[in-house]
Amino acid sequence: MIGSIQEMLPPDPERTEPKIFGFERNILFTGLTSFLTDTSVKMIYSVMPMFLMSIGASKTSLGLIEGVAESTASLIKALSGFWSDRIGRNKPFMLIGYALSAVVLPLYAFVISPMQVLVFRFAERFGKGIRTAPRDSLIASSVTNNETGKGFGFQKAMDNSGAIAGPLIAFSLLSLFPGNYHIIFLLAGIPAIAGIFVIIFGIREVRKSKAGLIKRFRFRDFPRRYWFFLAIIFIFTLGNSTDALLLVKANESGIKVAFIPLVYLITNVVSVVAAIPAGSLSDRIGKEKLIIAGFMIYAVVYLFFGMDIGGGALFVLFALYGLYSAATDGIQKAFVADMTDNARKGTALGIYYAMLGITLLPASIIAGFLYDRVNSSVPFWFGAAMSAIATLLMILFWLTGSSVKKN
Repeated sequence: MIGSIQEMLPPDPERTEPKIFGFERNILFTGLTSFLTDTSVKMIYSVMPMFLMSIGASKTSLGLIEGVAESTASLIKALSGFWSDRIGRNKPFMLIGYALSAVVLPLYAFVISPMQVLVFRFAERFGKGIRTAPRDSLIASSVTNNETGKGFGFQKAMDNSGAIAGPLIAFSLLSLFPGNYHIIFLLAGIPAIAGIFVIIFGIREVRKSKAGLIKRFRFRDFPRRYWFFLAIIFIFTLGNSTDALLLVKANESGIKVAFIPLVYLITNVVSVVAAIPAGSLSDRIGKEKLIIAGFMIYAVVYLFFGMDIGGGALFVLFALYGLYSAATDGIQKAFVADMTDNARKGTALGIYYAMLGITLLPASIIAGFLYDRVNSSVPFWFGAAMSAIATLLMILFWLTGSSVKKN
């Protein structure tokens, strides 16, 4: 299938073609695709915790569903990243991955049990696994002037713009049709299908030299600092469970179900506003510093989530959570891309994503178990502690790197 799609791809674009709105063509259209798909996904994701509990799921089941889906499908991210590096193509993987998600999303309307949600969630995340590392490899290969932070910042901003549109649409539909989750699920596939056409007609392959294509995977082909960085991210992610628990906590703190999508909206508005400036800033002062700041913000947010606070304070915490997201997500990917050579960016990003997804399984199970069996504060305090440890290690990473550069 991949081979037949490759033959239909347009020729390479000239890297000197003019930018559109200050961004390279591929950066712009990849961002638009992400916006459309995330609109669809977040329409569903913003109401999924409440829907799951309405059909009998526990909070432990909620964490398990997210963890299994993300962790299992995350292995595909490493494989697709390596395969895209091996054949020197990214667009076919994007097309297949986004198409699979677009087909699966409306099927949630026919769900009657948590187990069915797990199956569909896995299939949708499987599609994300196919497309994500090749997409980010395409972004890294398309940026100019070493502006990877800006490029990934734009990608993050577009992701979260979709995450704004999706909950807004979900909120409007729930207001018109209280408790009717199925109409949200049915309509969710429309933007994702539009994203497929953006890929076909807007994105151009960035071809790589055949001589530079990798033939096999070897650990020593990646710098030691890359593996050190992944170890830090692993520790942080152990305390970074599914965001669904944040939404459940908000609901239990007095925020009505119909307004839960708007709470999630605050996080994404802040992330959209801050993502591109944060990415550009990281290009100037160093990505390590922004990641350290993001980890510190996360620790503070989770510390206060573990306390008994009112609805007004929760809105502030969700805003800070958006600031953490802007300072870490896109910048971490840009940092991984910067640390590896062009022939191995897809593989490096795929391993990074796989590690995140695999770690999310124990993280979500631990958080869900602590929430159900201990109390609602402990999982958030655990997350704050893991973030504090990761912050200290990231400071060490930054200081040792500065020492190497001076020498």
